[in-house]
Amino acid sequence: MSYQALYRVWRPQNFIDVVGQEHITKTLQNALLQQKISHAYLFSGPRGTGKTSAAKILAKAVNCEKAPSAEPCNECASCRGITDGSIQDVIEIDAASNNGVDEIRDIRDKVKYAPSAVKYKVYIIDEVHMLSTGAFNALLKTLEEPPKHVIFILATTEPHKIPLTIISRCQRFDFKRITSQAIVRRMELIMQESGLAYDEQALLIISRAAEGGMRDALSLLDQALSYSDHHLTEEDALTVTGAIGQEMLNKLAEAVLEKDAAAVLAILEKLLMQGKDPARFAEDFVLYFRDMLLYKTAPNLEESLERVMVDEAFVSVAKKIELEQIYDYIYILNQTQQEMKFSNHARIYMEVALVKMCQPRISQVSADIPAVQQLIGRIELLEKEIQQLRSQPVQPGEKMEAQGTAKRPNRSSRGFKAPVAKIENVLSEATKQDIQLIKSRWGEMLDILNQRQMRSQAALLNDAEPVAASKDAFVLKFKYEIHCQMATENKHFMDSISSILHELIQAAYQVICVPEEVWLTIRQNFIKTQKTDGSEQESGQEEDPFIAEALKLVGEELLEIKD
Repeated sequence: MSYQALYRVWRPQNFIDVVGQEHITKTLQNALLQQKISHAYLFSGPRGTGKTSAAKILAKAVNCEKAPSAEPCNECASCRGITDGSIQDVIEIDAASNNGVDEIRDIRDKVKYAPSAVKYKVYIIDEVHMLSTGAFNALLKTLEEPPKHVIFILATTEPHKIPLTIISRCQRFDFKRITSQAIVRRMELIMQESGLAYDEQALLIISRAAEGGMRDALSLLDQALSYSDHHLTEEDALTVTGAIGQEMLNKLAEAVLEKDAAAVLAILEKLLMQGKDPARFAEDFVLYFRDMLLYKTAPNLEESLERVMVDEAFVSVAKKIELEQIYDYIYILNQTQQEMKFSNHARIYMEVALVKMCQPRISQVSADIPAVQQLIGRIELLEKEIQQLRSQPVQPGEKMEAQGTAKRPNRSSRGFKAPVAKIENVLSEATKQDIQLIKSRWGEMLDILNQRQMRSQAALLNDAEPVAASKDAFVLKFKYEIHCQMATENKHFMDSISSILHELIQAAYQVICVPEEVWLTIRQNFIKTQKTDGSEQESGQEEDPFIAEALKLVGEELLEIKD
């Protein structure tokens, strides 16, 4: 073929042409000048960053007839022979297809022979991580102590797959991704040397699509030049790379900020009709907001921007948006990217993400308002309980006294005092029908409290239940004394319970609150009193025969009756 791809035509022939790897090229040049060449090198880094090119330049430099020099002359017979591949002493091996033990044994056997045309025999093993374990073991000893006329240069994109015993015998150089600015400068040089017209924005789009690889950038440039009509435009670069133009991204971000879901979906539809990939679109939009975040927080670091050019439209959008919004947008888009990987409906996920971004943050939280209010109510209860505990420190003597007291109601003498007389009055007039009527409508009463935005107060009733009722009052037992006291002190809350029950049952009831421990004691005392008076009725009911039998077996002192 008469035509060669750009990345082959413009392959670096000198260290100065290796773009973006100055930390490596300078080290190798100093080693050449000082004649401190190692017997083995390991070049690692992403694809298209110059590993193999640097290896061939080093092979020419050590064998150049004008050595020692920092650069190969590319004019002597050795340099020209290595460049065109006619000198057999520089051997390039693809470890991906020659990864067996036999191939490495062949190298080990031939390494002892002196070079025929140049000073050093150089083995360049590309993708060396593809070698098998046996091949690495076969290479190990030769790599550690090769003959003086042999240099090994290993290149890989995955150094973590190489045994440490191999790495420790090499001088390692890590090639880094090439910056977009360096790629653009290289492409500008190529376009000017080739006499081709271009738009600067087009080169920038190609450089960012290359993701730090010079070879990828030149391949995309070659493709874009074939697509263009004697002038490389921004539209040509967008078409070839599949990227989204910044003008369209600015319009999209503006529509998102204005909460205009219809305009956002219309822009998405237009992009998809142009053949844009939803996954690529999501990536471009994430990078757009990433660059906007950097621009707002560190405007002086313009070189760190990956996707955008700081034009007037971009600055206008950046002034309107808040940092919290940017965090939300990036999170939503990132979640969408993850979901699209495992779905055949990427477009739907993208549409849902854009609509979600158009919704105000308040609307997204509104769905959790009941849970939030319930949590707030619980926090308020805990705060009040903590305040009460702090205001009533327990003395050591009081604690022992409380444990030794025979009657439990005395334990609450420092806090809530139960209305014993009223409770006994209710018990004396209580009937089974009254308490069953209240319990049957108790759940409805709680629902009405929640509907009237009294969730924090209603939370007090989570561990409460009615236990006895007469015609005009009922006893409400609380599991914890602090909840009982808080409910009793809230007159509006007590009135609300009475009024709701009146609506449901058509009867007015007085609510009498009592802690569980106090209730058990009052109930037992009431039973004893009834027995003393010769009565077989307790709260409107006959005495349970099981309770009577238990009293005979263990006695009243050891028996505690619970509902």
